[in-house]
Amino acid sequence: MGRALVALLIAAPGLALGQTAAERLNDFPTAARADYVFACMSTNGTTREMLQKCSCSVDEVAQILSYEEYLEAETVLSMRRVGGERMAVFNSSAAAQNLVAELRRAQAEAEIVCF
Repeated sequence: MGRALVALLIAAPGLALGQTAAERLNDFPTAARADYVFACMSTNGTTREMLQKCSCSVDEVAQILSYEEYLEAETVLSMRRVGGERMAVFNSSAAAQNLVAELRRAQAEAEIVCF
């Protein structure tokens, strides 16, 4: 029994340290974080201050949304830009609207905390 507990603690260190669910699910790859920061800085300015604020922003978004949720919302937004009859589902479906609304909420919370 003792060995099983030690193995569990080694395999899941977040459980032993009392991490929150958001911290355990914070699965944003580095490249995705970098893309977010680059896009944020291109919109807000390429200063050191904006680097700090945009880095903070992606960290906040990652605490609210899983990477999968983030990707789904970004996909909906990309498909909306394409336009056309086939893409109408991305504008009208409740699921797509909810995905984008959650991303927007996460970004708004990040803006309050970081900017």
